[in-house]
This record gives sequence, structure tokens and C-alpha cells, in this order.
Amino acid sequence: MVKNILIGLKAYANSFTLISELKLWKFFFIPIIISIITAALIGISAYGFSDNVGGFIAKIWFWDWGKETFTSIATVIGAIAVLAIGLILYKHIIMALSAPFMSPVSEKIEAHLTGVENHSHRNTTFQGQLWRGIRINIRNLGKELLFTIPLLLLKFIPIVNIFSTILLFSLQAYYAGFGNMDYTLERHFKYRESIQFIRKNKGVAIGNGIVFMLFLLIPVVGVILVLPLSVTAASISTVNLLKNETSTTNTLKNAI
Repeated sequence: MVKNILIGLKAYANSFTLISELKLWKFFFIPIIISIITAALIGISAYGFSDNVGGFIAKIWFWDWGKETFTSIATVIGAIAVLAIGLILYKHIIMALSAPFMSPVSEKIEAHLTGVENHSHRNTTFQGQLWRGIRINIRNLGKELLFTIPLLLLKFIPIVNIFSTILLFSLQAYYAGFGNMDYTLERHFKYRESIQFIRKNKGVAIGNGIVFMLFLLIPVVGVILVLPLSVTAASISTVNLLKNETSTTNTLKNAI
């Protein structure tokens, strides 16, 4: 797992250079606009809802003693909950809507890394790529929310809340990497096959998603660069995984 996480992280090292070398920046123009608008809308909504969520949680405490302390804790947890859910929504919205624009980027990177210009994989259309992106991200959104809510509840427990934060970050990272890797996998695998492939290589997805999530902590610049660099890094690591898998399969066939 740790080895695969490092593979996902190391792929970022050459991302910026590769984007410039292959002249890919033009493909990111519309996704960057989608990212900025989505981040702004979710940021405004999160700011407005954080106090309301904190106040709602505080109502659980019926007693007078410790009311002030619990309210303070509830406000912080409410802000964290809104931020976590906001990041989840942001992530899946931009990855779903950007799918048709990211697939050509991934294809050009694959052609560069493999030396094969015209691939013989699955042919997909703009509408097909958009629908697959929406389908994958709705599925991942449901799964992520299912695991996120219990992790947020664990934040009420001292000490345990430290581990729940780490798990929450890792969960968000995994699904971010999942979406980025699928831009390459959609040419090679059908929907369910892609899910199985990423499960087998979840460490790589987490590694890619860790940097994705850290980028979002950088004001303005983060939402501009997060897709170009994370998608490029995911394409590099996914193509290498596919090459290794093909090489292993061929070796086994020759041995038989």
C-alpha cells in the first residue's frame, strides 16, 4: 500500500513539464472555469451554513452545565462537517463535468508514454465520456458520504477524533484519485472493470488524491492548478500500471 501511495505521489514530479511539452494547457481552460465557479458557489454556501449546522448540533445538549463548551465544540465540528461535505461535492462535480475534456488529455499522455498514437481501445464519444463521468462520480459521491458521516460523528470522541481526521482525509484522497484515474481507464475498461482495477491499485489512487486535496488548501491557485496537475499525474501512473499489467500477462502467457 505504502509503495503504491508513493507511486501516486511521485507521478506529480513531471506533471508540469509534461503539460508544457505536450501543449496541453488549452484543454484545461473550460475545466478550470468549471472549477473556479464550483469552488466559489460551494465556498459561499459553506460559509452561510456552518453556523446553522453548529447551532443545530448544539441543540442535542439538553443540560445547562457544559452548554457553552459543547456549543463551541459543536460550532467547530459543524464548520468541519460543512467543509468536508463541500469538498466532496466540489470534487465530484468538477470531475464529472470535466470528463469529456480530460479524456483527450489522458489520451495524449498515453500516446506519448507508449509511443502508440492511434490506440485500439474502446472508442467513446463526448456524450459517452460525460455520462460515464457523471455515473462514476454519483456512485463515488454516495459511497463517500456513507463513510464520511460516521467519521464526522467520531469527532465528538477525544483522541479518536485525531484518527477520524486522518481517515476522513484518506477517504477524500482515494475518491479524488479514483476519478482522476478513470479518465485513462475509460478507454481500456468498462464501468465495473474500471472499479475493480482501482480497488486493486487503491494506494496509487490515494497517493494521487493526497496532492489533489492539499492543492485545495491553497487559495485561488489551488482550484486553478488542481485538475491539470492531478489529472496529468494520474494519467502517468495509470498508464504505467496498465503497461506493467500487460507485461505481466504476456509473461504468463509465454510461460504457459
